[in-house]
Amino acid sequence: MIQIEEIKRLSVDISEEIIKHRRYLHQHPELSFQEFETSKYIQKVLDQHQIEYTSGIVKTGIVVLIRGKNPAKKTIALRGDMDALPILEDTNLPFASQNRGVMHACGHDIHTSSLLGCAIILNQLKDKFEGTFKLIFQPGEELLPGGAKLMIEEKVLQNPTVNKIFGQHVYPDLQVGQVGFRSGMYMASADEIYITVIGKGGHGALPNTVIDPILISSHLIVALQQVVSRMAPPDVPTVLSFGYIEGKGATNVIPNEVKIKGTFRTFDENWRADAHQKIRMITENLVASMGGKVDLEIRVGYPFLTNHAGTTERAKASAEVYLGKENVIDLDLRMTAEDFAYFSQEAEGCFYRLGTSNTAKNISGGLHHPKLLLDDDVLKFSTGLMVFIALEEMKS
Repeated sequence: MIQIEEIKRLSVDISEEIIKHRRYLHQHPELSFQEFETSKYIQKVLDQHQIEYTSGIVKTGIVVLIRGKNPAKKTIALRGDMDALPILEDTNLPFASQNRGVMHACGHDIHTSSLLGCAIILNQLKDKFEGTFKLIFQPGEELLPGGAKLMIEEKVLQNPTVNKIFGQHVYPDLQVGQVGFRSGMYMASADEIYITVIGKGGHGALPNTVIDPILISSHLIVALQQVVSRMAPPDVPTVLSFGYIEGKGATNVIPNEVKIKGTFRTFDENWRADAHQKIRMITENLVASMGGKVDLEIRVGYPFLTNHAGTTERAKASAEVYLGKENVIDLDLRMTAEDFAYFSQEAEGCFYRLGTSNTAKNISGGLHHPKLLLDDDVLKFSTGLMVFIALEEMKS
C-alpha cells in the first residue's frame, strides 16, 4: 500500500528538478498550437525517466500511459496545458521569456512541469497501485477551437477509456500552499464576437456627407449591453464585454469602417443560444437604422465547465488530508473559461486551483498580465498532491 508520507517524500525529492523544468519552459514559451520545442523538451524528460508516451497528437500533444497492476481496472487522466500567450513579459526574472512578445502569463509552465512531476512519481510507484494513469500534455488551451476538443476528436480519452479526469490551474488569489475546489458549475462558456461596422468615410468637418461608422459603433456597444442588463435571466450570470475597437481615422477623417471584438460568457446553454440571436438582431437592426451595413461573426467557444460532484468532493477531502483542512478553500463561480470543460463533458472531471502568490516574497499578480509572478515553490507539493488525489480516486 502506498503511504502519503512516501508520496510527499518523492514530491520533495524531485522538486528541484521540476522547478528547473518550469524555469526552462518559462524562458521558452510558445503560442497555441505552435508548442513544437516545448513538446520536444517534454519528450526528452520522459525519455530520461524511461516513461512510455505517444507524441504527435494534434501535432504537439503528448499522452503518457503509466500502467499499474491490473491495468484494466480503471483509467484516470491527469491533464496539463502547454501553450503561452502573446504578451511581452515585464517581470525582470532571471528566467524571463527569451521569445519576445510571448509569455507564460497564465501559468501553463507550472501546469506542464507539475504534470511531468506526476509522471515521474507515478512511474516510480507503478508496482504499488492498480489501474492505469493517462497523463495528457495538451496544446492550444488559449485559442479556439481549443486543444482539448481536438484531442478528444483524435480519441485521446479512448484506448484505454478514461473514467475520471483531473486538471489543475494556478490561482494568484490564493497563497502558495493553498488549493481551491468547487463542485458543480464552476466556469463560464466563452464565445468570441467579431463585428465590422461599414459606413461611408469622409471629412470630419462635413459629417452630413458621410455615414459615420464610429458614431454607429458607439451606439451599438451601448445598445448591446441591454442583452445583459435587460434580457438575461436574473439567475444566470452573464457577461458581454468589448475589448477592441479599431477605426483608423484621424482628427479630421471619418473612416469607412470600424472593427469591434468582444466576448460573451454565461452558464446556461439555452440562454447562450438565445443571446446570440439577440446580439445579432440588435446589431443588424441598429446599424441599418443609422444607414450602415454590418458583418457579424459569433464564434462559439468553450462550453461552461462543471465539476462532477462526487469526484470533486473526494478530491477536496484528499487535499485536506494532504495539505491540512485549513489550506483547502471553497471557490466561487468564475466568468473565465477553460477548454478542460470539453474533457469534463466526456468523463467525470475535477478542475481545481493551486495558490501561487507569496506575500512574504512579494510574489503576486494577475493572470494574463505582463508582470505576473508565480511562486514556483508550489511545485514542491503540487505534484504529490495531484498524485495523491488520483491514487485515492483510483481506490474509490
